[in-house]
Amino acid sequence: MNTPTLPLVIEPDVLEESLGYDNLLIVDLSRPENYRKMHVPGAVHLEYPQIIAISKPVMGLVPDDATLTRVFSALGIDERTHVVAYDDEGGGRAARLLWTLEVAGHKQYSLLNGGLHAWVNEGHPLETSAATPTAKKFQLRRNPAPLVDSAYISTRLGSDDCRLLDARSPDEYNGIKKYAERAGHIPGAVNLEWTQAIDPTRNMRLRTNEELTALLSPLGITADKEVITYCQTHHRSAHTYFMLRQLGFDNVKGYAGSWSDWGNNPDLPVE
Repeated sequence: MNTPTLPLVIEPDVLEESLGYDNLLIVDLSRPENYRKMHVPGAVHLEYPQIIAISKPVMGLVPDDATLTRVFSALGIDERTHVVAYDDEGGGRAARLLWTLEVAGHKQYSLLNGGLHAWVNEGHPLETSAATPTAKKFQLRRNPAPLVDSAYISTRLGSDDCRLLDARSPDEYNGIKKYAERAGHIPGAVNLEWTQAIDPTRNMRLRTNEELTALLSPLGITADKEVITYCQTHHRSAHTYFMLRQLGFDNVKGYAGSWSDWGNNPDLPVE
């Protein structure tokens, strides 16, 4: 059976009903030991480092075309594949995979709401044997829209129609904790720690749209603005990017490298 049209954020009940559809690929980005213990039936495992590149001191960059093509082909993704991703940490790694797929030109994907927490705690079927991916030919078509760099951000500083959303902890944002040469944040950025968007009372699902809007609106984060998300390496902020997309924000971008890039460049301004 062909895979039906699936929502951007998919509930565990809906995913269970969709298991076995053609062209559906479930990708687990949990810790390897958790994948070995239990995973969604048929889910293939992906190690998070495979979808990021490092150029020290800058971390969390997008790999080159050849690397992405190799990884996604081996995983079993082609132009017809609908990817559902999840992890065991609240969705950060899974969201980074889906954001990377969008950068690579693939737009058929969903995030499992609540990830492994919701799937296990709500009694859905589990598998312990590892699934072997069936390799396919991934066609990479770079999509520049979701990705920005420091040069682009520099041109947008102070713009009325652009907002920078820092997904790090308040201590990182305020410069109390320092994980780069310099501490602080990009000038004009507002702070919403990524975990604020997650509801631990609902098995790590995203908070309701009403709750999220109530968090974002006082910060000036509204759907009529361009919003650029960042953290330390665009891991946490990939989840923030996805949260905004779920809310219907059309003009959202992610800063690969994030503070590991900005905070280590002495030519860039810091607040």
